[in-house]
Amino acid sequence: MTHPTKAICPLLLEDFRKVAVERKGDTTMFTSAQIQTCMSKVTPLGLYQCVTVGDIFIKVYYAGHVLGAAMFYVRVGNESIVYTGDYNMTPDRHLGSAWIDRCRPDVFITESTYATTIRDSKRIREREFLKKVHTAVARGGKVLIPVFALGRAQELCILLDTYWERMGLTAPIFFSAGLTEKATNYYKLFITWMNEKIQKTFVERNMFEYKNIRTFERSLADNPGPMVVFAAPGMLHAGLSLQLFKKWAPDPKNMVIMPGFCVQGTVGNKILNGAKKLEFFNPKETIEVKLDIEYLSFSAHADAKGIMQLTRMCAPRHVLLVHGEGNKMGFLQKKVEKEYGVPCLYPANGETAVVPTPDVRNTLLERNLISVVPSWFRISSRIFDGLIVIADDKIRIMSEQQTAETLSIRLHRFFFTETRSFTSTCPPAVFRKHIIKQLQSLFGAFAAIKDDDLGHSEPIPPQRPHVLVEILPQACSIQTPDEPVATFPYQVCVSWEEGVVEDEVVYRFVDSLHVVKAGGLESSSVLLHHEEEGELTGSISDDGSGGGSDDNYNISDAEQEYGCLLPLKKRSAGQFAEGDLDCLDDVR
Repeated sequence: MTHPTKAICPLLLEDFRKVAVERKGDTTMFTSAQIQTCMSKVTPLGLYQCVTVGDIFIKVYYAGHVLGAAMFYVRVGNESIVYTGDYNMTPDRHLGSAWIDRCRPDVFITESTYATTIRDSKRIREREFLKKVHTAVARGGKVLIPVFALGRAQELCILLDTYWERMGLTAPIFFSAGLTEKATNYYKLFITWMNEKIQKTFVERNMFEYKNIRTFERSLADNPGPMVVFAAPGMLHAGLSLQLFKKWAPDPKNMVIMPGFCVQGTVGNKILNGAKKLEFFNPKETIEVKLDIEYLSFSAHADAKGIMQLTRMCAPRHVLLVHGEGNKMGFLQKKVEKEYGVPCLYPANGETAVVPTPDVRNTLLERNLISVVPSWFRISSRIFDGLIVIADDKIRIMSEQQTAETLSIRLHRFFFTETRSFTSTCPPAVFRKHIIKQLQSLFGAFAAIKDDDLGHSEPIPPQRPHVLVEILPQACSIQTPDEPVATFPYQVCVSWEEGVVEDEVVYRFVDSLHVVKAGGLESSSVLLHHEEEGELTGSISDDGSGGGSDDNYNISDAEQEYGCLLPLKKRSAGQFAEGDLDCLDDVR
């Protein structure tokens, strides 16, 4: 959870515990001490912070619903989800709108409270709200505004406090003591979570330090004259808001303004559907509803347009709708599938939804396989050696040998061979030393040399190495009157494994052999360096005496990042772009 949520959560849990224990007599409820113990185990996260816990990657996004609300992107291996919780796509007077980048999750779990509703302009709703409150107060009536303690209470308090100050009105405004008052203190504290306007005016005035709003006391409910009261909860199903409603409902001068969603069965839902008489059983009483009833949605939930907007922003592969009404979610499901062409589900409570995900990609291999990379591009690329075995709905990473033994099959490996014959002034011992140096530089421990004719053969491991250099027996040195310097004939056979070693690297190694002489190389050996643009470049040059080449080889950023090295045929970085970048959509 976020830092504001960790601060406010104990207040909400304690209030819930008191209602359950003290008012309903629940004996199985958790204790205050258990709340504190629980919160001590919480690690809060900041906005847009990225953390890794084992194999789990988590990123936090701003949700804009209430103070501390956040959406979470979670990735394990190559599978990812975004869980939105409640969010709001419309900025209001104290919070901004929800935002997420194009993270392309496999599953996008979104709320759908207003799956079929598109709200009108926020400015129009604010004007209507202020007009109705002012009208009721002007005729001497009392205005009840049921709100939840967190979010809408603070939003409407800012709106009404600013209007009262501008209009010079004197009718008292109250908000219920207790949870609402405590929550407002945290709104004063976490100013950096507010919108830009609240943060800019903070130095001059904290907008949550209300000038015209005071704490409500129950004894004020029977006072004559007009007043405005913000009372929780927001659906009129219990608490102070229900008590004031029962007291003020019979007077036609009074008014109740419902600013948010009310679920079926609550008093708020009943009066919005036109109920004029309500029966209560604890204690048993009947209330006639004569006061004005108004509904102006100031809910902090996204409407249908906002849900579609956030879905488009993150570009998911599958959508799951939750937190809504079944028939309305069905309408939104069809809308998502039609406009975005992705599967959309709305499972019922307790129902299991199965969502297929793509095959395992390099991201999973990167964590589980040993990289067998030549040293010259070990930083810029990755080659993996192993197999993915899927059995009994489980994925295992196995070596080739393990796979062959498990499946009782013979293991086959493919090798290419290149043979070169030439003469050199370099004696056998020096020639061999040069080969060893080049092999270690290019291929590390994945190469071996066999030169029985020179008397210095390295022990060949039981399993054939990825690169094997064999120096074949030749005649003795040659010295003629025209050639006073002794020359030595050599025949070198190089074998390398397909799919593990880059072909062009081997060719460059072979081409460099014939230019070796007793005093060193006649021309520069393979030069490898990083260009400013991040591409790895290898070049071979020759002064014309050895039949060498003058080629440039480029490895694209896409290949460096994802290890999709392809046979090179003097291609430039620009020539890689179109084909190689296609693989990124699948990998990412």
